[in-house]
Amino acid sequence: MVERFFNGSSTTSVTTVSGHPQGGCCFSSDLITLLSGTPSCGKTSLLFQYAMNMAAHCQSPSLGYVVFICNRGRLETKPPFLSQGIDASSHIFQRIQIKYVDDFDDEGIKKYFAAFHLLHSFPSAVIIDDFGDFFLESKCQQRYNNPRGRDLAMVRVLALCHSAVIHANKTTSCQLLLSDTHHGEFPRLFIYTRWISSIFTIQGEGDGPGSFLLKHSVHVTGSGIGKRSARYSIALQYLVLDEIIEDDQM
Repeated sequence: MVERFFNGSSTTSVTTVSGHPQGGCCFSSDLITLLSGTPSCGKTSLLFQYAMNMAAHCQSPSLGYVVFICNRGRLETKPPFLSQGIDASSHIFQRIQIKYVDDFDDEGIKKYFAAFHLLHSFPSAVIIDDFGDFFLESKCQQRYNNPRGRDLAMVRVLALCHSAVIHANKTTSCQLLLSDTHHGEFPRLFIYTRWISSIFTIQGEGDGPGSFLLKHSVHVTGSGIGKRSARYSIALQYLVLDEIIEDDQM
C-alpha cells in the first residue's frame, strides 16, 4: 500500500506477526520491496518516512529498530525531507540506525548481510538507499572478468540479502526495502524481479517541478496489487502527500 511511505499511514495496512518470540511488525507480507524512480523525485524522503512508520508501529521499542543503509556524502548533500508535523526530537529517530557505506562499495553491503545471522536481534526492516549505485561497472567487470560483471555482482548480493531476510523471518518479522534510480527505461528491472516481491515506481506528475505519482506497479508474487496510487510533492522542504487515488479513477 502506498500509504506506508507517508506520515499518518493507515493502521489497517499494518500486519502484526504473532507467535514470534522477538515481537516484530510489518506493513505487508512482502519480504523484499523495490522503490524505483527518476533522479530528484524524493526517493530518500519516502524511504526515511517508511523507516519512521516501521519504527513507530513496532510492538517492542527495544527490539523494533530499523537499519537505514546509505552513502554518507549523498545523505548529507541531499538530506531527506520530513513530513509536516514531525517532531525532529522524537524518540522514534533513536530506533533508526543509519549505516554508512562508501560509494561503489558493494562489498560493504555484502559483509553486512553475510554476518546478518549473528545479530543479537533482527531489525524490523533494512532499507538500502540507491542500491544500484553501490556497484561500479568497471570494478565489477574487472572482478568477474565479464562484461556483465555489474549484473553478476548485483545478483549475488541480492541472493545474499534474500537468504538473510528469509533466515530472519524464521524468528521474527523482517523486511528489506531497496531503492534504485532509472532514467526513462529501467534496464536493471530484470535483475530485481527474481528476488523482489513488490515494486513501486515514481514518475513526474503535471507540468510543474516537484510533483510526483507513486504507483504500486508490479506485484511479482501475484497475490494481488493494491488499487491505490499516491500523488505527492516536495514543497518548502517538506514531503507532502497531496492525495490518494484509486487506480480506476486514473
